[in-house]
Amino acid sequence: MLEDNMENRHCNSCECSCEGNNEMSCACKNDLREEMMMQLRAYKFSIIELALYLDTHPDDEKALCLHREYAKKAKELADKYQKMFGPLTIDYPCKKWRWLEEPWPWERGNF
Repeated sequence: MLEDNMENRHCNSCECSCEGNNEMSCACKNDLREEMMMQLRAYKFSIIELALYLDTHPDDEKALCLHREYAKKAKELADKYQKMFGPLTIDYPCKKWRWLEEPWPWERGNF
C-alpha cells in the first residue's frame, strides 16, 4: 500500500530537485502531503463502511479484522502526517499553530 512507499521515498521518485542535505523540495513535500491525505481518507472511508457492514454482520471475523487493521494503519498514518505537516484536528497537541505559517487555499489558487 501507499504507506510502504512513503517510508523510503526519495525525491528522485517524484521528479523534483533536492537540497544537499537530502530534504525534499516544496513540490515533493506537497506531493507526499497529498498522497498521505488521500490514503488517510481512504482508510477512514473503509473504516466507516466496515463498521456499517459489521452492524448487520457482527460475526464476520474477516471484516472485524480488517476494521481493526485499517483503524491501526489510519492512526499510524495520521500520527506520521501530523509530525511532518502539523495537526489534522484541533485536539492534536502542538506547540504552535503551524497552519498559520502556510498560505491559505485561496492564496495558493487551489479552489
